[in-house]
Amino acid sequence: MSWGQRDFMLPGRSLAVGERGMVAASHPAVTLAAVEILRSGGNAVDAAIAAIALQGVIDPHMTGVGGDCFAIYAPASGNPVAINGSGRAPAKAEPGWFRRCGLTSIPDDSPHAVTIPGAVDAWCRLSADYGSKGLDEVLAPAIKAAENGFVVTPRAALDWARYGHRIERHQTGVAVYLPGGTAPVVGGKLSHPALGATLRRIAREGRAAFYEGAVADEIVAILKALGGLMEADDLATARSDYVTPISADYRDHQIWQCPPNGQGVAALLIARILSGFDMADPALGEAERIHLLAEATKAAYRQRDALVADPSFSPFDIDALLSEGSVATLRSRIRRERASAPTDFDMPVHRDTAYVAVADRDGNMVSLINSLFFAFGSGIYAPRSGVLLQNRGSGFSLIDGHPNVVAPGKRPFHTIIPGLLARRGKPVMAFGVMGGQYQATGHMQILSGMLDRGWDIQQSSDAPRSFAFDGVLTLEPTIASSIADDLTGRGHRVVRADEPLGGFQAVHVDVSRGVMFGASDHRKDGIALAA
Repeated sequence: MSWGQRDFMLPGRSLAVGERGMVAASHPAVTLAAVEILRSGGNAVDAAIAAIALQGVIDPHMTGVGGDCFAIYAPASGNPVAINGSGRAPAKAEPGWFRRCGLTSIPDDSPHAVTIPGAVDAWCRLSADYGSKGLDEVLAPAIKAAENGFVVTPRAALDWARYGHRIERHQTGVAVYLPGGTAPVVGGKLSHPALGATLRRIAREGRAAFYEGAVADEIVAILKALGGLMEADDLATARSDYVTPISADYRDHQIWQCPPNGQGVAALLIARILSGFDMADPALGEAERIHLLAEATKAAYRQRDALVADPSFSPFDIDALLSEGSVATLRSRIRRERASAPTDFDMPVHRDTAYVAVADRDGNMVSLINSLFFAFGSGIYAPRSGVLLQNRGSGFSLIDGHPNVVAPGKRPFHTIIPGLLARRGKPVMAFGVMGGQYQATGHMQILSGMLDRGWDIQQSSDAPRSFAFDGVLTLEPTIASSIADDLTGRGHRVVRADEPLGGFQAVHVDVSRGVMFGASDHRKDGIALAA
């Protein structure tokens, strides 16, 4: 049995319960830091930023200041707002330039894969507009961990061992991330003083400390030395954007997602397709549930792959896509006893993300996700500033006419999606599912467990998972062989997962009782805690 199978065969965590705030994150130290912010009088925005900044230090393969961020902020009263903190391609990133270089795709470890990091600007903007504490206090846990050191947890160590080789390609990060030339083991202690110093500058000076001056100059110099196209102006002019969330109804609830360039619309489309089936029927067999989710996923992802890109370059009518006429057509093609033809995927598969859900004592909620794309991103590291750079640009296409073809100032297609659930217009749950391409499917797998089967959020998290993607239907090993055989008989190409499918975190608020619940996936190191 592989390490991945051992790691996710034994669910059974308790549901966290409280009333004065709740945090769920995929690392225990991250959860505790956010809880301490809440207990000291901070609000949900303060806690979420503190959490994700710390996670970028102690889970550096998953996230960091060199990556991107999306978030949905739902005030206790008022409408939710989303922020798109995803970075853009450099101004010189003309598709013809790449073709003249003989490229047919953008290598995931190349300087051309590095888009302008958007996370820091999004953190600073959220903090200024909705936070209650200064960045000096909010970033203090991350600074302390970077400067004084931290210990490596089990799941982090496993991922580090599996993907740490990505740092070796460019060498500059080896001393920091692979001390002694090997991945740290469980309980190993690391520190990152260069990153701590950069976080201190951001705490004092805000976004300018990252996008201008010494840090920005080093990032540009590192990338140019490798043949990259990024210039100082690309960083200086980078800005996150507030956007209006998009939504769809499901079982008397509303699901809110960030609009494209992310794949949240695919989660909504899966929900709309499944709403036409009685997924709450207790007589519905497990194989049929998996089959229907798989078929809805394939239908939604076909639309996603054909349409979703930066809407400034490739807009499409989201309302039309989610309309009953459009959805009914997609739904009508699903055969309950037979799998549809598989669909090939022609973009990089993304696995590594960090997500945090927070509710504060006043009922404000934040759903926030941050990512470097691949494990350790591009592997390109700026040693003086301690910044490890993402490789989100490897998701751009170089094919003329493709909605996601690279272009100057364009944002690439994004897999990372924070979710928010509302009932009668009132936000009731911040939730997210780490796991790259799985995320849109994962959102609906979790929500169906809750809204169709009556499970609490921890039970829904613990349940075995499946994912239909790129021509195969992947099942976690806790799904019975008889179910796998049934699905094979329906025409699915079934394989067993060799690592966990995603990682779920959520905070659920029972508005009528004033009680909060938290869930944290047993597939990760994390925990949910009440403030």
